[in-house]
Amino acid sequence: MNILKFRSRKSSHNGYAVVTGAGSGIGRSFALELAKRNTAVVCADLNKENAEKTAELVEQAGGVAYAIACDVGKAAQVKRLAERSEKLLGHPVTLLVNNAGVGIGGKFDELSLQDWKWAMDVNLWGVVHGCHYFTPRFKEQGGGAIINVASAASYTAAPEMSAYNVTKAGVRALSETLYAELKRDNIRVNVLCPTLVPTNIIKDGRIPDRYAKLADHALMNYAMTSSESVAKLTLNRLDKGELYTTPQVDAKLFWVMKRVSPNLYADLLGFSYRFVKH
Repeated sequence: MNILKFRSRKSSHNGYAVVTGAGSGIGRSFALELAKRNTAVVCADLNKENAEKTAELVEQAGGVAYAIACDVGKAAQVKRLAERSEKLLGHPVTLLVNNAGVGIGGKFDELSLQDWKWAMDVNLWGVVHGCHYFTPRFKEQGGGAIINVASAASYTAAPEMSAYNVTKAGVRALSETLYAELKRDNIRVNVLCPTLVPTNIIKDGRIPDRYAKLADHALMNYAMTSSESVAKLTLNRLDKGELYTTPQVDAKLFWVMKRVSPNLYADLLGFSYRFVKH
């Protein structure tokens, strides 16, 4: 492909995309927004029926979509996703959205190693697998784009979210590294770091009962955004060549606080946690 074409084009428009975790939430919103931008989409999800539903919605909206079952925590399945997507689309993939993720919470000493492995396999290894199998293809064709869905948890470091925080911090660090490393290869990278967004991550995750209802209430009443708005904003920032997408005011506020005075931020977090019922 022509390198100049990738330098001048908008990454989210008139392209060929793969979205993981596309069966619901932000992933589904990415697929639908990409369809509006005349981008064909492969909807990948652990649940094939959910992926098919998203593909159906895309087609009803006038777009082109295909559904594939994929466990992003398994390298062989992501390799197969990369190979099959190109065949289904009839064109090399130009955009990868590593969105698949799971929620997990609980005190550090209450989490099992199996809990850690489950979270790491999906949230971190899933992104590593996606980048590993698609980046060489982007280099060969002269360019491409990657969106990695992390979280504001990657820097807020809230107590009783250690496994989730660690996996999302890894995604952010990987994205920051790739942004610099792949720039000369005309591969754009954006990392999405939202706070609360209404999705199924609480329902489908491993959240202690004492927090599940509170989290659901917060998602319904204090999210300050929607998955549709998040997807649209992220794609727009990708098109502008921006690295970070922090959709909400609170995400931006936490980012500034952590950057300006990390020690004070940590002290305030620890002080506040003393008043949380255990």
